[in-house]
Formats: sequence, structure tokens, C-alpha cells
Amino acid sequence: MSAPRPALEAVNLVAGFAGQEVLRGIDLAVPARRITALIGPSGCGKSTLLRCFNRMNDHLAGFFRRGRLNASGRDVYDPAWSLEELRFTVGMVFQKPNPFPMSIRDNVLFGPSLAGVHDRAALDTTLESSLRHANLWDEVKDRLDASALDMSGGQQQRLCIARALASSPDILLLDEPASALDPIATVRLEETVRELADVVTVLLVTHNLQQAARVAHRTAFLYLGELIEEGETTAMFATPRERLTEEYITGRFG
Repeated sequence: MSAPRPALEAVNLVAGFAGQEVLRGIDLAVPARRITALIGPSGCGKSTLLRCFNRMNDHLAGFFRRGRLNASGRDVYDPAWSLEELRFTVGMVFQKPNPFPMSIRDNVLFGPSLAGVHDRAALDTTLESSLRHANLWDEVKDRLDASALDMSGGQQQRLCIARALASSPDILLLDEPASALDPIATVRLEETVRELADVVTVLLVTHNLQQAARVAHRTAFLYLGELIEEGETTAMFATPRERLTEEYITGRFG
């Protein structure tokens, strides 16, 4: 039996800015319906790699890339695949919460409304389902028309996850989603992330090794733009194959 098709795939990916390579020959296959964490020191290329998969780097000055990038089995640079369609398939949640200045309801339903969905029953179903998957429904179900800007930071970040889920993505990219949150909000967010693998593939950038160990099924370690090691999180943290990985995980790095 052939191996299942990866949800995301980078093949000999080279990418950078203004002629300077940030990623060097990355080969990475991200399995479907699993959580994969990208770890490594600052400046190693984690966020650049993450943003390659939904072409968020393309508008940055001097960006270049070579190699192949696939999402859901399709070339992300397929000219027949519009950026809007790609980003519905490959959703993203950023480092800092960025709710729109509108109601909780309108934030979650922004994507479906943009896509032309107007059936009220369908929208109500999407609203509740997305908020439940983001572990937010019970906290906001009685104030859906309140401003999203009045929510706490942790709630806003889970709202951004719900907003992404409402567009029915196959894949969700999370770029340090807990970095601006307090410890209690971080715990709630991690609970949400762990449950997301039931509905989507998750690729998570984190500087927090404990967070990667807690939530990720697989982990990839990047250093100076190269993929040093990738594998099941439990095995990598217990018995890393590479010396650099061991030094980074055990705090003896550098």
C-alpha cells in the first residue's frame, strides 16, 4: 500500500530575500490531520518556510524561491489556482491576534460571506461549528454581536482560529500563536490546537520547546536555513538522531 499523500510538501526548496538564501534545500512532508511543529533559533527560517505554503512571502521586497511547494497535492504556484482559493485551502493565524473591528459573528463569517455564502442557516451552522472547534462557543454564544475588540487577547487569538476554520481550510498555518498570550490563555490555546487535528492539518511555528512537546505529533528542527532533523516528536525529544538537535533540545545549543 502506498504512503498517504502529505498535506504539505516542500521539495528542494530554496528561498530568501534580496539574493540572500534563508532556506537551503528544504525537503519536508507534512502529514495530513497531524500537528507538525517547526522549531529552531530565531532567524533560522521557520516563519519563512511556513509562509511559503500560502505565498505570504510573495509581496515582500526581494523575495525569491526555487523548488516545489505543494498543498493538498497541488502546486501552490499553479497559475490556475488563485491566491484567494489557495488561502481558503491553506489558512493562517498570525503571531498577534488580529480581529477585525466588527462583531464576533461577523469576524467568524467574514470568509464565507466573502465567498458568497448567504444562506442564514448555513452561516449559523458554520458560526457555531467554527467557534466550538476553537473552544470559544461557550464563552461567547450569548454575545455574538458584541465587538471582537472587547475580547481578551487569548479569546481574540482563538477567534482568529475560528475565523480561519469558517472557510473550511484543509490546512492551518500557526505562526507563534501563543507568543503574545499569558500562561492561562496559552493553556487554552494549546488545548484548541491539540483538538484541531481532528478537522485540519496543522503546521505550527514555535520557539517554545515545551509547547512543541505538548501539542505536536511531529517536529522539524531548522538551523541556519537547513532542515537538520524531522520525526515523531516523542522520539526526537527522547533520542534525537543529530548532535545539533540534542544540543538545542537540551539547552546546550551554541
